[in-house]
Amino acid sequence: MNALGRHILAEIYGCQFDILNDAEKVERIMVKAALEAGAEVREAVFHKFSPQGVSGVVVISESHLAIHTWPELGYAAVDVFTCGETVDPWDACNYLTEMFKAQSVECKEVLRGIDNSFSCGKKAVNQ
Repeated sequence: MNALGRHILAEIYGCQFDILNDAEKVERIMVKAALEAGAEVREAVFHKFSPQGVSGVVVISESHLAIHTWPELGYAAVDVFTCGETVDPWDACNYLTEMFKAQSVECKEVLRGIDNSFSCGKKAVNQ
């Protein structure tokens, strides 16, 4: 069964406050994570919240990386979605975990774009 893409949902815990609360640092780390995975970066948009927190997205030719941080909790919610065979989303997740100096991480991979509409030679009906 082939998928169009791989989507990693990462729960990153025990990160350093000063990293997660700095929009420029988070952006640099996210862009570098995309490059570490073998992706081609198109553009990045990041926003710093008051009093703390950062949200942002790195658009890559192969899809995107997105983040929202809660520095006061040492927590980052990260999505790494890649398409194609040449980019490895796990490389990006591993890099992020290291650069955020995380104490723990929980990840789940979801295969995206799988066509399950045909079963036993008959088209399934969407309900």
